[in-house]
Amino acid sequence: MNELLKRITINPEQCSGRPCIRGMRIRVTDILDLFVAGLSSEQVLIELPDLEREDLQAAFLYAKQKLDYPVLAA
Repeated sequence: MNELLKRITINPEQCSGRPCIRGMRIRVTDILDLFVAGLSSEQVLIELPDLEREDLQAAFLYAKQKLDYPVLAA
């Protein structure tokens, strides 16, 4: 899984510091938006031909890790 996360890059000089795929200007949120719009993995790869299947997996893994944290109730 760590190998997948190496595909996610964050550069303050690129895309306002938002997480991108392999230094390209394709943001993790761009990939997630395409899935939310109903595209399949194959369609996303056609829409963004510079991506690889592992990039899609990395985007989901990154999003999961950012959302998966405990919530403490007071």
